[in-house]
Amino acid sequence: MIGTIEVIIRTLSAFVLLICITHLLGKQTISKMTYHDYITSITLGSIAGNLTFNTSIRISNYFTALIIFSTFLFLATLVSLKNKKARELFNGQPTVVIQDGKILEKNIEKLKVTMDSFNQALRRRDIFDIDEVEFAIFEPDGHLSILKKPLYRFVTREDLGISSPSKSDFPIEIIMDGQFIDKNITQNHLTKDWIVTEIEQRGLKLADVSYCVCGTNGQLYFDLYKDQINSPVDIEE
Repeated sequence: MIGTIEVIIRTLSAFVLLICITHLLGKQTISKMTYHDYITSITLGSIAGNLTFNTSIRISNYFTALIIFSTFLFLATLVSLKNKKARELFNGQPTVVIQDGKILEKNIEKLKVTMDSFNQALRRRDIFDIDEVEFAIFEPDGHLSILKKPLYRFVTREDLGISSPSKSDFPIEIIMDGQFIDKNITQNHLTKDWIVTEIEQRGLKLADVSYCVCGTNGQLYFDLYKDQINSPVDIEE
């Protein structure tokens, strides 16, 4: 019984510590991983896993290891922000793999990427014909950035000479899970009375609304609990 309680305490401690450390290190830790992020993930995971189950080692040793390692990661992040060479060391550098529409085979070999994997990465970017690509760059986090040749780029409103608003408003979530989001309403100088009036003008009640957002065009979008779809395309069971 004592052993079970100890494992529960260790597991909760590991979870809380990892949450705190992730908040400290920032969102980059949970995004696509660079060298720095990969080492961080496997090391923190190893320490947390041992903290949870390896009861033969004192819990204080794990706390010390986590604190020391997290401090080192935090300092490494600060150094990376100030020093370009440190960033290249910790995060790696982008590598050009297509230039002027031509594949740079040596760079691909240097990255230890096979042509099959490279073609797969292109297809994920909706590129099925390499001849469409002007430049392709493998970013430090493994993401493939693509610049298409002018002939294959999307046509913009500017290209067609179509005028558009100079700016768009940021969408504001007003109701979520049937509850007002008071913070968003207050910060954007809205009132609940106005929102309720808008709901009633649509013949609805607040209890009917699952989600409401004020879109980039200033219009309100309502999603109801009862969608009234007779033949749903997909129903999760």
